[in-house]
Amino acid sequence: MKKIILFDLDGTLIDSTEAILESFYHSLNVHNLGLSVTDEMITSQIGHPLEVMFAELGVEADKVESHVATYKLYYREISCQKTVLLSRSLEAISEAAAFARLGIVTTKTGRYSRELMEYFGIMNYFDVLIGFEDVENRKPHPEPILKALTQMGHTNQEVWMIGDTRLDIEASLRAGVECVAVLSGYDNAEQLRTLTDIIQPDVLEAVRYIAKRG
Repeated sequence: MKKIILFDLDGTLIDSTEAILESFYHSLNVHNLGLSVTDEMITSQIGHPLEVMFAELGVEADKVESHVATYKLYYREISCQKTVLLSRSLEAISEAAAFARLGIVTTKTGRYSRELMEYFGIMNYFDVLIGFEDVENRKPHPEPILKALTQMGHTNQEVWMIGDTRLDIEASLRAGVECVAVLSGYDNAEQLRTLTDIIQPDVLEAVRYIAKRG
């Protein structure tokens, strides 16, 4: 019986930092609230829903929705051109597919995430993709992981989640599945160690770690 491996996207399989930053600044400039925002302020929130990210940047609650809408329209225009697969991601996916069924669990918009995966020619590797619109509760809630497993017809397979932030790891723990943290994304080793000791440098090493486990 094949294992199941669920992947986060940003910081795990892809690097869309440039697209994210440009889209945030575009939205903030369009709405012109005069906020002082830095790259670090934005990247420190990546992994959280856009609504949370804009609120953390100081956007007032009644203006968050319009900021998110502007962000999404712009992001869709530039995301494919300004997103890259992280080093060794393609190799990791190929190796994982040899011994496991694969899925994606992300807080990004599922529709745009599918477009990205199709753009890179790798969507066919994945049985399921769960985005923010597919659930009521996003990571670190376990619902996205549990929904992915339900759609995959999970019974007694061994399940792993690979992600780069504490949101991914907490969601895994709460869903009762194994997890591997990677250092290719937005949380550092010290932050990740607050929740797990299983940390690998990148997604390929994470896949190889899982392959060796039974």
